[in-house]
Amino acid sequence: MADQNQESFRDTIGTLDEEGKRAWVFPKKPSGKWYNYRKYVSYVLLAFLLAAPFIKINGNQFLMFNVLERRFNIFGNPFWPQDFHLFVIMMVIGVVFILLFTVAFGRIFCGWICPQTIFMEMVFRRIEYWIDGDRGKQIRLKKMPWNAEKIRKRVLKWTIFFIISFLIANVFLAYLIGSDELMRYITDGPMVHTSTFISLLIFTGVFYFIFAWFREQVCIIACPYGRLQGVLLDNKSIIVAYDHKRGEKEEGRAKFKKNEDRASTGKGDCIDCFQCVHVCPTGIDIRNGTQLECINCTACIDACDHIMESVNLPKGLIRYASEDEIEKKETFKFTPRLKGYTVVLGILIAVLIGMLFLRNDVQATILRLPGQLYEHKEGNIISNVYTFKLVNKTIKDIENVRFELLSHKGTVKLVSHTNFTVPEQGLAEGTLFVEINASGIKGDKERIEIGVYSGDELIETTTTAFMGPRSYK
Repeated sequence: MADQNQESFRDTIGTLDEEGKRAWVFPKKPSGKWYNYRKYVSYVLLAFLLAAPFIKINGNQFLMFNVLERRFNIFGNPFWPQDFHLFVIMMVIGVVFILLFTVAFGRIFCGWICPQTIFMEMVFRRIEYWIDGDRGKQIRLKKMPWNAEKIRKRVLKWTIFFIISFLIANVFLAYLIGSDELMRYITDGPMVHTSTFISLLIFTGVFYFIFAWFREQVCIIACPYGRLQGVLLDNKSIIVAYDHKRGEKEEGRAKFKKNEDRASTGKGDCIDCFQCVHVCPTGIDIRNGTQLECINCTACIDACDHIMESVNLPKGLIRYASEDEIEKKETFKFTPRLKGYTVVLGILIAVLIGMLFLRNDVQATILRLPGQLYEHKEGNIISNVYTFKLVNKTIKDIENVRFELLSHKGTVKLVSHTNFTVPEQGLAEGTLFVEINASGIKGDKERIEIGVYSGDELIETTTTAFMGPRSYK
């Protein structure tokens, strides 16, 4: 490994020069086994990401995160504000899963699954390679004066980047407001929905800024997950690592000389070709050890394996390995820390499953009208007035809805109507009276249970407080 006293690389980041200005990263176009695997995974995830808001299950959008109305669809299941606790548990489960995965396998999420990396490396970067060429051509093009060739390539690239950013913004909007609403806005035209169109252009500008200019700095500077890995990783985490024991040996790195016996000279297997540095999308030298900029994209593994194969040395100088595996030849173990995260994750999943089974398609809320006392009617009847709200979480109308008192003998009377319909994915509100004979009341305040029926089918039950005179205890 490089001299441990020479760690000046930790004082800055690969995207800044000595003066603190932006140092543009020109990564070499990656190729190899791991890159092919990443392409397959990325294409599947891209297809899922672009299609998810337009897929319907039982009439519900497959994924939707309508933050403004606090309505969410997860895998086709609608979640209303009343189900927000379920959504929170799902998010916590996602966070714990990422933590568990990071402790075990490092920042693999960033290199393989993160939408920022997938769009940057598998969409925008590949377009850049197609238009500008590989690393050397891109560097020359940057230094080139603004002639016809440079203007043509820049305008073509920036135009395509803007179009893709606009499409991404539309998909992002479909996740927020729903694909049906988005299609309606498109059909009506931008002039009918000016504010939405302006918001769409702002999102487009943000995405264009990220992918055309800010790029890898999102992972290095903006994303908090990169900082988290410094806390989560330990010597047993599987990461993209440089085998410094083999690469340095007694004499350190040295350029490759044809027909030399490196083993007898004590030189390490690293031939100091810098291919792992040139191919890195965040501009780091993996040989310096674990760094927060590393997103575990495996580009350096493919580059190093290709060089090792070319000079007839064993592959795997850079590979997936833990620091303990390199230092102590220890294999991966399921540590107590991993067991702890797994237990927490299992408990959260069990709680979520239990809550999903208990979740009803109809949410009923019945509350006493604030500031209203009970009313004493003829025949020794005590009456309380309530407001009710019924939320229909299904995609079908719930017809012939009525209320019945389940816990006491009495009647429930709706104001202005007897039966009503709760529209699909909508709500119904109103006022009702509950009347109970005073002889059936044991105290001045007790809980009563009310059933919600659709025809003769009981679809939900709820409880509320009933007030009566103290003398009838």
